[in-house]
Amino acid sequence: MLRSLAAVVLSFLAMTPVMAAGLDAAGINDAAMPAKPTGSDKPSSSIVKLQILLDRAHFSPGEIDGKLGENAQKALFVFAEANGLNLGKAITPDLWDKLAATSDGPAIIDYEITEADVKGPFLKKLPAKMEDMKSLDALSYTSPREALAEKFHMSEALLSAINPGKTFDKAGESIAVANVIGQQNPMPVARVEIDKTRQTLKAFDASGKLLAFYPATVGSPEKPTPSGTLKVTEINQNPTYRYNPDYKFKGVKSKRPFTIKPGPNNPVGSTWINLSAEGYGIHGTPDPGRVSKSASHGCVRLTNWDAQALSANIKRGTPVVFLDRPGEAAAQSPPLAKNSRM
Repeated sequence: MLRSLAAVVLSFLAMTPVMAAGLDAAGINDAAMPAKPTGSDKPSSSIVKLQILLDRAHFSPGEIDGKLGENAQKALFVFAEANGLNLGKAITPDLWDKLAATSDGPAIIDYEITEADVKGPFLKKLPAKMEDMKSLDALSYTSPREALAEKFHMSEALLSAINPGKTFDKAGESIAVANVIGQQNPMPVARVEIDKTRQTLKAFDASGKLLAFYPATVGSPEKPTPSGTLKVTEINQNPTYRYNPDYKFKGVKSKRPFTIKPGPNNPVGSTWINLSAEGYGIHGTPDPGRVSKSASHGCVRLTNWDAQALSANIKRGTPVVFLDRPGEAAAQSPPLAKNSRM
């Protein structure tokens, strides 16, 4: 399905009028449809704009990287489905118009780097092993570029590509960024559904209307997520990570509990949404480019910005339904009592 969707998107882009569409602010804002669309291995100005529009519509493509990867395809498919539009053999202009109508303003804007953006402190290098993180005072960003890329939901590679020659470490310097800050309206989330097979998270209002979609990393064969329905019990921003040796994570040799200080590069990122089963939660990640592409330790992993957006629109007691099979109805999932992750 996703491979065919990629072909559909690219064929749609090819059949629309040609516009100058370089990988820069003007090209991204003015273009939508290149004459020779590229595949998912090379950034495209039209795909950058597509991802930004999806992000602003609450249908997250994950990290905005200019590539038509699996997460962007998931978001586009769900957006079309939610709006009663048929993807069929070709995407109609109706879909593009509908997506464009969900928000205002250019896709790329100028941003002046602030003192706070470059103040730090920054880590020289993020330790690969969890046990080596416990002695650090904070799990900070490793550079101003990483901080700015995450602030605007972008990959570092794309941020550099549309800002050639910029170092991102000087306050007062103007750079081009995705126009995603302050673009999303509050959402009255009443229920969350997590599809284990499709690796997605959806948020609904009380009437069952889909409000938001996020790609997710949902457990692994080694450490599966639960089934049934849990509830949100607590929401923590900038959380401290606590490792329990009972979890027996692969690669962690410690037989004693330890903690890792807060920060965006903390193992659970910048947000923790605690669920009513011990050890389980929805959280951010230090590696947004790998969301939905790598296994988790049983929890539900989103990009830091998607976890923050979700946490701002839910509250304690919000039900979180885990679906074991695609298309499974939430009502079919029996309640799950509290239990240990292991």
